[in-house]
Amino acid sequence: MKRRSFLQLFLSLFGVTALASLLYPLLQFLAPPARSEKAKTLLLTKHEVPFGEARELVVNNIPVVVLNLPGKGFIALSRVCTHLGCLVQYDKENKRLLCPCHAGVYDLEGKVLSGPPPKPLPVLPLRVEGDNIIIG
Repeated sequence: MKRRSFLQLFLSLFGVTALASLLYPLLQFLAPPARSEKAKTLLLTKHEVPFGEARELVVNNIPVVVLNLPGKGFIALSRVCTHLGCLVQYDKENKRLLCPCHAGVYDLEGKVLSGPPPKPLPVLPLRVEGDNIIIG
Protein backbone atom coordinates (compact mmCIF):
# COMPACT_ATOMS: atom_id res chain seq x y z
CA MET A 1 0.00 0.00 0.00
CA LYS A 2 1.39 3.37 -0.96
CA ARG A 3 1.78 6.11 1.54
CA ARG A 4 -0.77 8.31 -0.26
CA SER A 5 -3.41 5.55 -0.15
CA PHE A 6 -2.75 4.91 3.52
CA LEU A 7 -3.09 8.60 4.41
CA GLN A 8 -6.33 8.89 2.41
CA LEU A 9 -7.76 5.84 4.20
CA PHE A 10 -6.64 7.13 7.60
CA LEU A 11 -8.09 10.61 7.03
CA SER A 12 -11.35 9.12 5.73
CA LEU A 13 -11.75 6.95 8.83
CA PHE A 14 -10.85 9.89 11.07
CA GLY A 15 -13.40 12.10 9.29
CA VAL A 16 -16.18 9.50 9.58
CA THR A 17 -15.40 9.03 13.29
CA ALA A 18 -15.42 12.79 13.91
CA LEU A 19 -18.70 13.21 12.04
CA ALA A 20 -20.33 10.36 13.98
CA SER A 21 -19.16 11.82 17.31
CA LEU A 22 -20.84 15.11 16.41
CA LEU A 23 -24.05 13.68 14.96
CA TYR A 24 -24.83 11.20 17.75
CA PRO A 25 -25.31 13.82 20.52
CA LEU A 26 -27.28 16.01 18.10
CA LEU A 27 -29.65 13.16 17.26
CA GLN A 28 -30.01 12.29 20.96
CA PHE A 29 -30.93 15.91 21.66
CA LEU A 30 -33.50 16.06 18.87
CA ALA A 31 -35.06 12.64 19.50
CA PRO A 32 -37.99 12.57 21.93
CA PRO A 33 -37.14 11.13 25.35
CA ALA A 34 -38.05 7.53 25.99
CA ARG A 35 -41.24 7.05 27.91
CA SER A 36 -40.51 6.38 31.52
CA GLU A 37 -42.36 3.93 33.69
CA LYS A 38 -45.29 5.17 35.64
CA ALA A 39 -44.10 6.62 38.92
CA LYS A 40 -44.56 4.22 41.79
CA THR A 41 -45.79 5.14 45.22
CA LEU A 42 -44.26 4.16 48.54
CA LEU A 43 -46.35 3.28 51.56
CA LEU A 44 -45.18 3.90 55.13
CA THR A 45 -47.01 3.77 58.40
CA LYS A 46 -47.02 6.76 60.72
CA HIS A 47 -45.13 4.92 63.46
CA GLU A 48 -42.18 4.40 61.05
CA VAL A 49 -41.48 8.16 61.23
CA PRO A 50 -41.85 9.19 64.91
CA PHE A 51 -42.73 12.74 65.94
CA GLY A 52 -39.75 15.07 65.42
CA GLU A 53 -37.74 12.39 63.60
CA ALA A 54 -36.72 11.67 60.00
CA ARG A 55 -36.52 8.59 57.81
CA GLU A 56 -34.27 8.32 54.76
CA LEU A 57 -35.40 6.14 51.86
CA VAL A 58 -35.50 5.92 48.05
CA VAL A 59 -38.65 6.64 46.03
CA ASN A 60 -38.57 6.20 42.22
CA ASN A 61 -34.74 6.23 42.29
CA ILE A 62 -34.72 9.54 44.19
CA PRO A 63 -33.13 9.65 47.65
CA VAL A 64 -35.76 11.11 49.97
CA VAL A 65 -35.99 12.19 53.59
CA VAL A 66 -39.43 12.01 55.26
CA LEU A 67 -39.79 14.33 58.25
CA ASN A 68 -42.46 14.41 60.93
CA LEU A 69 -42.46 18.11 61.85
CA PRO A 70 -44.03 19.43 65.04
CA GLY A 71 -47.14 21.42 64.15
CA LYS A 72 -46.79 20.80 60.40
CA GLY A 73 -47.05 17.05 60.02
CA PHE A 74 -45.22 14.96 57.44
CA ILE A 75 -43.12 16.31 54.58
CA ALA A 76 -41.04 14.43 51.96
CA LEU A 77 -38.00 16.20 50.53
CA SER A 78 -35.45 15.13 47.95
CA ARG A 79 -32.04 14.57 49.57
CA VAL A 80 -30.22 15.68 46.41
CA CYS A 81 -28.58 19.07 47.01
CA THR A 82 -29.52 21.64 44.39
CA HIS A 83 -25.92 22.87 44.20
CA LEU A 84 -23.93 19.89 42.91
CA GLY A 85 -26.07 16.86 43.71
CA CYS A 86 -24.55 15.64 46.97
CA LEU A 87 -26.90 13.93 49.45
CA VAL A 88 -27.99 16.15 52.33
CA GLN A 89 -28.06 14.76 55.86
CA TYR A 90 -30.62 15.39 58.61
CA ASP A 91 -29.08 17.22 61.59
CA LYS A 92 -31.43 16.33 64.44
CA GLU A 93 -29.71 18.48 67.08
CA ASN A 94 -29.88 21.72 65.08
CA LYS A 95 -33.13 20.88 63.24
CA ARG A 96 -31.81 21.40 59.72
CA LEU A 97 -30.54 19.58 56.63
CA LEU A 98 -26.83 19.84 55.81
CA CYS A 99 -24.96 19.26 52.57
CA PRO A 100 -21.56 17.80 53.51
CA CYS A 101 -19.89 18.75 50.20
CA HIS A 102 -20.01 22.56 50.27
CA ALA A 103 -21.70 23.44 53.58
CA GLY A 104 -25.14 24.13 52.15
CA VAL A 105 -27.78 24.46 54.88
CA TYR A 106 -31.53 23.94 54.43
CA ASP A 107 -34.36 24.32 56.92
CA LEU A 108 -36.74 21.43 57.58
CA GLU A 109 -39.05 22.60 54.79
CA GLY A 110 -36.23 22.51 52.22
CA LYS A 111 -35.61 26.27 51.98
CA VAL A 112 -32.00 27.43 51.63
CA LEU A 113 -30.63 29.01 54.83
CA SER A 114 -27.00 29.47 53.75
CA GLY A 115 -24.29 28.23 51.44
CA PRO A 116 -24.10 27.84 47.68
CA PRO A 117 -27.36 25.98 46.85
CA PRO A 118 -29.27 28.08 44.28
CA LYS A 119 -32.78 26.86 45.09
CA PRO A 120 -34.74 24.90 47.72
CA LEU A 121 -34.95 21.11 47.90
CA PRO A 122 -37.78 19.65 45.80
CA VAL A 123 -40.83 18.55 47.81
CA LEU A 124 -42.32 15.20 46.84
CA PRO A 125 -46.08 14.68 46.86
CA LEU A 126 -47.20 13.08 50.08
CA ARG A 127 -50.61 12.34 51.54
CA VAL A 128 -51.72 10.81 54.81
CA GLU A 129 -54.61 8.35 54.73
CA GLY A 130 -55.54 6.96 58.11
CA ASP A 131 -52.41 5.40 59.61
CA ASN A 132 -50.54 5.33 56.28
CA ILE A 133 -48.22 7.81 54.56
CA ILE A 134 -48.27 7.58 50.74
CA ILE A 135 -45.31 9.15 48.93
CA GLY A 136 -45.29 9.70 45.19
